[in-house]
Amino acid sequence: MKIVFMGTPDFARAALEKIIEAGHEVVLVVTQPDKPKGRSGELQVSDVKECALLHGLPVFQPVRIKLPENVAELRKYDADIYVVAAFGQILSQEILDIPRLGCVNIHASLLPEYRGAAPIQQAILDGRKETGVTIMQMAAGMDTGDILTQRTIPIAEDETGGGLFDKLSALGAELIVETLPKLERGEITPVPQDEDRATKCGKLSKDMGRIQWSDDADKLRNLVRGLNPWPSAYTSLNKKSFKIWRAKALMELEFRQMAKELGDDKDGVRAKALDDKAYGTVMAVLRDSFVVLTGDGYLQIFEVQLEGKKRMPVKDFLMGYKLEVGAKLGD
Repeated sequence: MKIVFMGTPDFARAALEKIIEAGHEVVLVVTQPDKPKGRSGELQVSDVKECALLHGLPVFQPVRIKLPENVAELRKYDADIYVVAAFGQILSQEILDIPRLGCVNIHASLLPEYRGAAPIQQAILDGRKETGVTIMQMAAGMDTGDILTQRTIPIAEDETGGGLFDKLSALGAELIVETLPKLERGEITPVPQDEDRATKCGKLSKDMGRIQWSDDADKLRNLVRGLNPWPSAYTSLNKKSFKIWRAKALMELEFRQMAKELGDDKDGVRAKALDDKAYGTVMAVLRDSFVVLTGDGYLQIFEVQLEGKKRMPVKDFLMGYKLEVGAKLGD
């Protein structure tokens, strides 16, 4: 098939590479304009552009894809289909109507759930047990088009946003190359999305990572997992930013057993923290972790990063920082 591929980040690169490997003719790669990076302001190319250049493919980088001159440019390429994956711009109906097989999108959720910008992370934040990839026939709405194919995978208990991102990128790449020939042969019956089941998710922001210790332990564990590696879950320790990279939730009975083995602290810090609802209080310090009181249960923390320091296991952190029971995390 003759394909125009539209995508920008590393999630989309895997699909482009698989499409090339499958022998399809990619007549044009459309990606976002190069952007300045860091203090130097040096322009950085997207992952998709880098892949396209490695394979000698023509690249088009419009600031606004909908402008008439850009639509006219797309019309020059006699493509059978447009494949879109995390492109970063909304396509007009005029563009959707150009290729004879329309435009298809690789979306990292089981639509109609998690329409929007951050479905991978949101599935973990919500504590979901599974997610997947949808190949969708694009329509004018945000992720509202008919479903062509889907593939489901489980979400592991210790899965992070970054780990799931990589898995779904690879899964989307596999599914698109399986879908394209079936679509060309007319072997796929599009299935309209059930609007009653539709959910949305917005873009990630740094503020999303701020830990509210009054939340329950399981919600905070999902926050830590879902926002790893970006924007990360964070709190403060002695007025310094303190990132939490790995943690697990403990319920009351689990913590009581741990406390029994450690022995009660002489100052009764645990009892006082519970009475005062002093969420964010350090309740126990172990060799390789420490435990913090939350609104419901406890968060046992195994990997951290104090402002100005490297990310490290708590065992190493405790070798250089005296953290005591009763210390308070957060503002």
